[in-house]
Amino acid sequence: MSDSALDALIEGLRSLPGVGQKSAQRMAYHLLQHDRAGAVRLARALDLAVSEIGHCTRCHTFSREPVCEVCQDEARERQLLCVVETPADQAALERTGSYKGLYFVLMGRLSPLDGLGVRDIGMGGLMTRATDGVVTEVILATNFTAEGETTAHVLAEQLRSRGLKVTRLARGVPVGSELEYVDLGTIAHAFLDRR
Repeated sequence: MSDSALDALIEGLRSLPGVGQKSAQRMAYHLLQHDRAGAVRLARALDLAVSEIGHCTRCHTFSREPVCEVCQDEARERQLLCVVETPADQAALERTGSYKGLYFVLMGRLSPLDGLGVRDIGMGGLMTRATDGVVTEVILATNFTAEGETTAHVLAEQLRSRGLKVTRLARGVPVGSELEYVDLGTIAHAFLDRR
């Protein structure tokens, strides 16, 4: 069975992370067979998001407005700037309720194997933002992957050379975990980063 509209839907769904051919096919069939109203809502939501959501001119996160709500919030601690890889990382930090500063979203991380360098992650914009005369501390909250660690290292060197205080999120044993089940790398870093 081949139908160009159905094939296009399946290919569109395959563009989502972690969705392969069979999963995309199941989703497409489900939407068309059992939830056409849901398919219409999804199509409208995607169309609206693509046409109306851009990037905040200050922190680079997703925003409908030129400057996002967080950057507009006068109650935020403007001397603190937290650098994250993605808007999803920013949202995760916001959900904790423990950070009240501002953000800069890189929209990626350094990955030489994928051809992503400092220009690809918005390092120029970060340097402009961090050296605005208001920011006194930059918190690097990149992921604890090889690429995230490399990104944090390169950014830390550049920011420190401009006289800024640079800190990194701590890492260690998750709350509520039992040591025998924690991976060895996490335990080793917990010992190194102990306080």
